[in-house]
Amino acid sequence: MKFFVSIIAIAFLACLCGVYFPWWTIALAGFLIGSLLQQKPSSAFGSGFIAVFLLWMVLALRINAANDSLLAGRVALLLGIGKSPVLLAVITGIIGGLVTGMAALCATYLRPRL
Repeated sequence: MKFFVSIIAIAFLACLCGVYFPWWTIALAGFLIGSLLQQKPSSAFGSGFIAVFLLWMVLALRINAANDSLLAGRVALLLGIGKSPVLLAVITGIIGGLVTGMAALCATYLRPRL
């Protein structure tokens, strides 16, 4: 149950922080929720990764749909992945998920010392 609560809390806080602050505040969201909810390290990393992976995937695909794949197609060509906006959204989600997962994992390991 803590796993799903953590996913929802991280996704909500990361989305809220993403509106007003720079992109890297997703790490602060993961760290905060990871330090508040006591979980195993693997669960903390998994919840942080899944929360922001899904959040950024949905946001990237929404932005892509809003501009008829023009921007995503050009960025994908620059990265050398063809004109695949879905693959670009997956790469975006993986980067965000890794950042937040590592922040939640760090919070779990630091929790006993705080």
